[in-house]
Amino acid sequence: MNIIKTEIEGVVILEPRVFSDDRGYFFESYSKKSFDNAIGHPVDFVQDNQSRSVKGVVRGLHFQRPPYAQAKLVRCVSGSVLDVAVDLRAGSPTYGQHIAVELTSDNHRMLFIPKGFAHGFSVLSDEAVFQYKCDEYYHPEAEGGISLLDPDLGIDWTTDLCKAILSPKDSCHPNLKDFITPF
Repeated sequence: MNIIKTEIEGVVILEPRVFSDDRGYFFESYSKKSFDNAIGHPVDFVQDNQSRSVKGVVRGLHFQRPPYAQAKLVRCVSGSVLDVAVDLRAGSPTYGQHIAVELTSDNHRMLFIPKGFAHGFSVLSDEAVFQYKCDEYYHPEAEGGISLLDPDLGIDWTTDLCKAILSPKDSCHPNLKDFITPF
Protein backbone atom coordinates (compact mmCIF):
# COMPACT_ATOMS: atom_id res chain seq x y z
CA MET A 1 0.00 0.00 0.00
CA ASN A 2 1.29 3.41 -0.96
CA ILE A 3 0.79 6.12 1.67
CA ILE A 4 0.65 9.75 0.55
CA LYS A 5 0.93 12.34 3.30
CA THR A 6 -1.05 15.54 2.80
CA GLU A 7 -0.41 19.14 3.86
CA ILE A 8 -2.58 18.56 6.94
CA GLU A 9 -1.11 16.42 9.71
CA GLY A 10 -2.92 13.12 10.16
CA VAL A 11 -4.85 13.14 6.87
CA VAL A 12 -3.41 10.56 4.48
CA ILE A 13 -4.25 9.15 1.06
CA LEU A 14 -3.92 5.39 0.72
CA GLU A 15 -3.34 3.70 -2.62
CA PRO A 16 -3.71 -0.08 -2.53
CA ARG A 17 -1.62 -2.40 -4.68
CA VAL A 18 -3.91 -3.43 -7.51
CA PHE A 19 -3.30 -6.68 -9.36
CA SER A 20 -4.84 -6.59 -12.84
CA ASP A 21 -5.07 -9.08 -15.66
CA ASP A 22 -7.48 -9.93 -18.48
CA ARG A 23 -10.07 -11.14 -15.93
CA GLY A 24 -10.21 -7.83 -14.07
CA TYR A 25 -8.45 -6.78 -10.88
CA PHE A 26 -7.94 -7.66 -7.22
CA PHE A 27 -6.81 -5.56 -4.29
CA GLU A 28 -6.92 -5.73 -0.53
CA SER A 29 -9.24 -2.88 0.41
CA TYR A 30 -8.61 -3.11 4.14
CA SER A 31 -6.25 -4.93 6.47
CA LYS A 32 -6.18 -3.70 10.07
CA LYS A 33 -2.50 -4.61 10.43
CA SER A 34 -1.45 -2.85 7.20
CA PHE A 35 -3.67 0.16 7.89
CA ASP A 36 -2.49 0.66 11.49
CA ASN A 37 1.15 0.36 10.35
CA ALA A 38 0.54 2.83 7.54
CA ILE A 39 -0.89 5.57 9.73
CA GLY A 40 1.33 4.81 12.72
CA HIS A 41 -1.30 4.01 15.35
CA PRO A 42 -4.20 1.64 15.86
CA VAL A 43 -7.71 2.58 14.79
CA ASP A 44 -10.61 0.32 15.70
CA PHE A 45 -13.36 0.74 13.14
CA VAL A 46 -16.81 -0.22 14.49
CA GLN A 47 -19.25 0.81 11.77
CA ASP A 48 -19.32 0.73 7.96
CA ASN A 49 -21.62 3.07 6.01
CA GLN A 50 -22.54 3.31 2.34
CA SER A 51 -24.36 5.95 0.35
CA ARG A 52 -25.49 6.25 -3.25
CA SER A 53 -25.77 9.69 -4.81
CA VAL A 54 -26.31 11.20 -8.24
CA LYS A 55 -24.33 13.85 -10.12
CA GLY A 56 -24.69 17.28 -8.55
CA VAL A 57 -25.18 16.01 -4.99
CA VAL A 58 -22.92 17.65 -2.41
CA ARG A 59 -22.93 16.16 1.10
CA GLY A 60 -21.36 17.73 4.17
CA LEU A 61 -19.56 19.13 5.87
CA HIS A 62 -20.34 16.75 8.76
CA PHE A 63 -18.73 15.68 12.02
CA GLN A 64 -19.68 14.24 15.40
CA ARG A 65 -18.87 16.14 18.59
CA PRO A 66 -16.79 14.59 21.36
CA PRO A 67 -17.03 12.24 23.10
CA TYR A 68 -18.43 10.62 19.93
CA ALA A 69 -16.01 12.15 17.41
CA GLN A 70 -15.22 9.85 14.48
CA ALA A 71 -12.15 9.02 12.47
CA LYS A 72 -13.09 7.79 8.99
CA LEU A 73 -11.59 5.79 6.17
CA VAL A 74 -13.48 6.68 3.01
CA ARG A 75 -13.55 5.43 -0.59
CA CYS A 76 -15.66 5.56 -3.73
CA VAL A 77 -16.51 2.06 -4.98
CA SER A 78 -18.50 3.16 -8.03
CA GLY A 79 -18.17 6.42 -9.94
CA SER A 80 -16.18 9.40 -8.71
CA VAL A 81 -16.35 12.03 -5.99
CA LEU A 82 -14.35 14.99 -4.80
CA ASP A 83 -13.78 14.20 -1.13
CA VAL A 84 -13.06 17.03 1.31
CA ALA A 85 -11.81 17.14 4.91
CA VAL A 86 -11.68 20.45 6.87
CA ASP A 87 -9.48 20.78 9.96
CA LEU A 88 -11.56 21.86 12.98
CA ARG A 89 -8.97 21.07 15.67
CA ALA A 90 -8.54 24.00 18.08
CA GLY A 91 -4.97 25.25 18.07
CA SER A 92 -4.05 23.33 14.92
CA PRO A 93 -1.72 25.28 12.61
CA THR A 94 -3.99 24.16 9.75
CA TYR A 95 -7.31 25.04 11.44
CA GLY A 96 -9.91 25.91 8.77
CA GLN A 97 -7.79 24.51 5.95
CA HIS A 98 -8.95 21.62 3.82
CA ILE A 99 -7.76 18.69 1.75
CA ALA A 100 -9.64 17.80 -1.44
CA VAL A 101 -8.96 14.48 -3.17
CA GLU A 102 -10.65 12.83 -6.13
CA LEU A 103 -11.66 9.30 -5.16
CA THR A 104 -12.83 7.05 -7.98
CA SER A 105 -13.66 3.44 -8.66
CA ASP A 106 -10.74 3.49 -11.11
CA ASN A 107 -8.00 4.98 -8.90
CA HIS A 108 -9.07 2.94 -5.81
CA ARG A 109 -7.72 5.66 -3.53
CA MET A 110 -8.90 5.94 0.06
CA LEU A 111 -8.66 8.89 2.41
CA PHE A 112 -8.10 8.62 6.15
CA ILE A 113 -9.65 11.48 8.10
CA PRO A 114 -8.79 11.67 11.81
CA LYS A 115 -11.08 12.91 14.56
CA GLY A 116 -11.48 16.67 14.61
CA PHE A 117 -12.37 17.16 10.95
CA ALA A 118 -15.55 17.99 9.07
CA HIS A 119 -16.09 15.79 6.03
CA GLY A 120 -18.05 16.04 2.79
CA PHE A 121 -18.01 15.17 -0.88
CA SER A 122 -19.43 16.20 -4.24
CA VAL A 123 -20.46 13.66 -6.86
CA LEU A 124 -18.58 14.07 -10.16
CA SER A 125 -19.97 11.07 -12.08
CA ASP A 126 -23.57 10.31 -13.08
CA GLU A 127 -23.83 8.18 -9.95
CA ALA A 128 -21.47 7.32 -7.09
CA VAL A 129 -21.45 4.69 -4.37
CA PHE A 130 -19.43 5.87 -1.39
CA GLN A 131 -18.27 3.78 1.57
CA TYR A 132 -16.73 4.76 4.86
CA LYS A 133 -15.51 3.05 7.97
CA CYS A 134 -15.95 4.87 11.30
CA ASP A 135 -14.20 4.28 14.61
CA GLU A 136 -17.25 5.42 16.61
CA TYR A 137 -20.93 4.64 16.28
CA TYR A 138 -23.31 7.28 14.96
CA HIS A 139 -24.92 9.36 17.72
CA PRO A 140 -27.58 11.75 16.35
CA GLU A 141 -27.31 14.03 19.40
CA ALA A 142 -23.61 14.58 18.62
CA GLU A 143 -23.91 15.42 14.92
CA GLY A 144 -22.78 18.78 13.67
CA GLY A 145 -21.65 20.57 10.56
CA ILE A 146 -20.17 23.65 8.97
CA SER A 147 -21.43 25.20 5.76
CA LEU A 148 -20.08 23.68 2.58
CA LEU A 149 -21.10 26.97 0.93
CA ASP A 150 -18.75 29.04 3.17
CA PRO A 151 -16.66 31.15 0.76
CA ASP A 152 -13.94 31.62 3.41
CA LEU A 153 -13.13 27.90 3.22
CA GLY A 154 -12.11 28.30 -0.43
CA ILE A 155 -13.31 24.83 -1.44
CA ASP A 156 -13.71 24.26 -5.18
CA TRP A 157 -16.39 21.57 -5.19
CA THR A 158 -16.00 21.30 -9.00
CA THR A 159 -19.75 21.65 -9.37
CA ASP A 160 -22.10 24.60 -9.79
CA LEU A 161 -23.21 25.19 -6.19
CA CYS A 162 -26.23 27.17 -7.42
CA LYS A 163 -27.52 23.94 -8.96
CA ALA A 164 -26.10 21.54 -6.37
CA ILE A 165 -28.44 19.07 -4.70
CA LEU A 166 -28.18 19.60 -0.93
CA SER A 167 -30.17 18.24 1.97
CA PRO A 168 -32.15 20.83 3.95
CA LYS A 169 -29.86 20.16 6.93
CA ASP A 170 -26.70 20.75 4.88
CA SER A 171 -28.09 24.10 3.70
CA CYS A 172 -28.29 25.43 7.28
CA HIS A 173 -24.87 24.77 8.85
CA PRO A 174 -22.95 27.84 10.14
CA ASN A 175 -19.94 29.33 8.41
CA LEU A 176 -16.58 28.64 10.02
CA LYS A 177 -16.26 32.21 11.40
CA ASP A 178 -19.54 31.70 13.31
CA PHE A 179 -18.53 28.28 14.61
CA ILE A 180 -17.00 27.32 17.95
CA THR A 181 -15.02 24.15 17.54
CA PRO A 182 -15.72 21.31 19.97
CA PHE A 183 -12.34 19.69 19.20
